[in-house]
Amino acid sequence: MSKRKVLIVEDDRAIAELERDFLEANGYEVTLRADGRQALEKALEQEYDLIILDVMLPGMDGFDILRRIRETKFIPVLMVSARKEDIDKIRGLGLGADDYVTKPFSPTELVARVKAHLERYNRLTGVAAGIGPSHVRKSRELNIRELTIQIDARRVTMRGAEVTMTTKEFDLLLFLAENPDRVYSKEALLDKVWGIDNYGDTATVTVHVGKIRDKIQKDPSQHQFIETVWGAGYRFKM
Repeated sequence: MSKRKVLIVEDDRAIAELERDFLEANGYEVTLRADGRQALEKALEQEYDLIILDVMLPGMDGFDILRRIRETKFIPVLMVSARKEDIDKIRGLGLGADDYVTKPFSPTELVARVKAHLERYNRLTGVAAGIGPSHVRKSRELNIRELTIQIDARRVTMRGAEVTMTTKEFDLLLFLAENPDRVYSKEALLDKVWGIDNYGDTATVTVHVGKIRDKIQKDPSQHQFIETVWGAGYRFKM
């Protein structure tokens, strides 16, 4: 089995090499880039299974890199930064990051996050990646009023027009749609969709719900698909 490929975009050489050493010790193939523009070029030209992306970089910052990556790729992206302000975390998650880690953090924690995100991504895309007749399945889909979710194809359409979603936006929408009329707390959704106990925070859920609403709802002020149940969480309305 080929090694999973990880791109680390980090301008602090000591941190980058420490991250690389721990990931390589756990069986990953790692590429390092320190310059933002060079990293973006590498990310768009080559195929990686996951990207670890620092925010503050020479040439181009991590937010701009993430925005460009998300135009064509939906692999897991973990943002790391010494900046602890909530606005930075919300911005990163809103642009499509799958996780946002603040420095300092332990290399073992980073490896755990990488493993968790890759395992979940692989589970969610495994059917589509199957080989041979034994893996062929009839495409499943959910139809809720004007919204269609093609599960195996990981495709969303609204009134016939395709809606582009990040990996976690799709995962969250699908989970809620498959469990309608049931209220889930932010903590429960963090566990069910992100599947990483004690990693991340509930702002991750809030940001992703907001992005989904912006993309699929005719009037964002009327939450006709994902409803907020104040003090409790969110509920998908059939």
